[in-house]
Amino acid sequence: MLVVKTLHIWMVISWFAGLFYLPRIFVNLAMVPADSVAERDRLLLMAGKLYKFMTPLGVLAIAFGFWLWFGYGFSGGWLHAKTALVAGLAVYHWHCGRVLKQFQGGGNTKTHIWFRFYNELPVIVLLIVLFLVVLKPF
Repeated sequence: MLVVKTLHIWMVISWFAGLFYLPRIFVNLAMVPADSVAERDRLLLMAGKLYKFMTPLGVLAIAFGFWLWFGYGFSGGWLHAKTALVAGLAVYHWHCGRVLKQFQGGGNTKTHIWFRFYNELPVIVLLIVLFLVVLKPF
């Protein structure tokens, strides 16, 4: 099970790299002037490739998490809370894909300031999950 736990942590770290960086690209996309087509296209290319790369990492992180869950059992309120937060991260990941499609279609209406706050959500969730996993408070 230690190998599975190691792979789970590795996938989580990798997935979070994408969850941290993709919304940062959205901040930059929201700031691109309308006449800067090359800059917009380059950022969209980066965002699209990152989303395609991070999606399997998220799936593997969750899959290894389920493997651990079935191996160790699902007990403790902290694990229920962590599972709910991970489900929220999966929804956040999916929403990032929707936002990317809006940018690709030219339909984004949100400002770079909105995306700066949006960018912080996975940071906050990660901190809470880490406290839950390490401290197991309930």
